[in-house]
Amino acid sequence: MTADQLAALSDTLFSSSVGLYSLAVVAFCAQLAFGRRPARARELVGAGAPVEPGAPAASAHRADPPAVRRWGRVAMLLTALGAVAHTGVLVARGLATDRLPWGNMYEFATAVVLVAVVAFVVLAVRSPGLRHLGLFVLAPVVVSLVAIGLFLYVEDGPLVAALRSSWLAVHVTTAILGFGVFFVSGIASILYLVRSRHEARGGDPAGLVARIPDAATLDRVAHRTVVFGFPIWTFAVIAGAIWAESAWGRPWGWDPKETWAFIAWVVYAAYLHARTTAGWRGRSAAWVNVVGLAVMVFNLLYVNMVSTGLHSYGGVN
Repeated sequence: MTADQLAALSDTLFSSSVGLYSLAVVAFCAQLAFGRRPARARELVGAGAPVEPGAPAASAHRADPPAVRRWGRVAMLLTALGAVAHTGVLVARGLATDRLPWGNMYEFATAVVLVAVVAFVVLAVRSPGLRHLGLFVLAPVVVSLVAIGLFLYVEDGPLVAALRSSWLAVHVTTAILGFGVFFVSGIASILYLVRSRHEARGGDPAGLVARIPDAATLDRVAHRTVVFGFPIWTFAVIAGAIWAESAWGRPWGWDPKETWAFIAWVVYAAYLHARTTAGWRGRSAAWVNVVGLAVMVFNLLYVNMVSTGLHSYGGVN
């Protein structure tokens, strides 16, 4: 295939992935609306996993009706197919341009969303009870991809001179991985805040909120994903400093992008510390994690698109 054909294929696959994810959202809605409450934390994360202090005891597994389980399987299948098409977007774009396919805002954001989807799929495969999170992960994914396609899309082309370095494969790749994992973690913390308040108030056991995993499970998911993503983000910040030394003759200059990347690192370090500190566990720690996600989004959008600095490449990340 020619470069133009590959670029066109990439655009087609982008639309296809949005369509498949949208159908998955509908299927997840059906699963959540008609299913029974999921099992407690011990069942969702493994029988050998410890339950948080104060968490309710594990209850017997509540099997969904066969029709509801089919909705869940259909939703996961559509999500997996969407992820395959989503991967094809970047592969085709990379082949068309003969470079790594995350050299601008459109490609970077597309890759971040793909990592978030893959992270959710891995969690859902390992712990089927977490499939009840599908609606709350895939709906933001669809919104994000639509916004990316509308506001960040650029035609395929070569890298700008500032990004023509082998450090692109190291620094930007790890930044994508860290951001994608934090995306899922932030959603888990948001749901934890909702679910914990619902439990504290003795909410309707037949309500929609009662159908998502319990607060202890959501807290554990948020924590474990940050534990996984934090070293990756740390390495991304360090790799960026090394690249800055090579490109600009100094490892750190408090450029807006550098500053907010460091702020994000501090917030996630604070979250991990809060999770082990008496008085900060639970809702307080979850709010710190939500702030971390907000900082990451701010760093991607405002710092790249509004502020000026050495990392501003006319819309290129």
